[in-house]
Amino acid sequence: MFDVTCSILKNIIKDKSSYSQRGDTDAAYDSITSFEFFFILHFIQEIMRIIDNLFQVLQNQFQDILNALDLVSNTKVLIQELRECGWDPLLEKVTSFCNQYDISIPDMNACYAAGRGRFRHQQDHITIGHYYRFDIFTIAIDSQLQELNSRFNEHTVELLILSSALDPRDGYRSFKIDDIYNLADKFYPRDFSEQENIHLRYQLRHYELDVPQHPELQNILTISELCQGLARIGKSTIYPLVDRLIRLVLTLPISTTTTKRAFSVMKIVKTRLRNKMKDEYLANNLVVHIEKEIIEKFTIESIIDDYYSMKERQAQLQ
Repeated sequence: MFDVTCSILKNIIKDKSSYSQRGDTDAAYDSITSFEFFFILHFIQEIMRIIDNLFQVLQNQFQDILNALDLVSNTKVLIQELRECGWDPLLEKVTSFCNQYDISIPDMNACYAAGRGRFRHQQDHITIGHYYRFDIFTIAIDSQLQELNSRFNEHTVELLILSSALDPRDGYRSFKIDDIYNLADKFYPRDFSEQENIHLRYQLRHYELDVPQHPELQNILTISELCQGLARIGKSTIYPLVDRLIRLVLTLPISTTTTKRAFSVMKIVKTRLRNKMKDEYLANNLVVHIEKEIIEKFTIESIIDDYYSMKERQAQLQ
């Protein structure tokens, strides 16, 4: 693939009819035949091979939370090992590849010059080896570790572990009354009163003897199916506190997804030209942009009617 790509770029550079593309193509060819390009390419490949298994498990609809969390811990360990012991093998692999394709390898002990072309300036206190090892290799790995620690901190991990006690797979093997009670007490204190917390433990004891034995609630795989099954056979009214907790757990993926979408949309809505936008107006715009499917159901007439219902208006919009 590399040989074919280089051949195509060379043909474009030599083609006189494509003069407008020649400059960009020439720059692209210089980039993909540089040592830095192949170093970063091999480095990314090494990281992706470590975290790919974790990504596959997290995207699995029927993932086992406890095993997924074990995989998170293992991934952190492997990335840390790459940081401590992976530099020399990676550099050797990149060097071997560059020798195979006659790509110039820089002297790692030479001074590093930042920038490109006539804008390059030499930094006497930084060598090229230092630049690749610390400014690229180490910083990128630390960024990955920081991201994993941020997404799977102690608070989040504990929440997921306690939530897994409601998992109905394998004959409710993960069911633990103490874990479920602690889930409600620690993470949902505003959703259960003190009296409800006391009653929840006794309700869970009845639930443990009843629900796993019910024919229609056996062989289900997800908490979502459990919630639907409880409602279908009327158990949600018998165990309302457990049903409430299950519904709260089901909102976890939605709440995190909405938060991510909000931050992504913020970059679109609040631009450099709109940086004085107030929080309330910004929040209203974010809701409209994020919940497009819901907003599309509103008609102009209904919006005007709602506008008129707030107070009397002098202007006639209809």
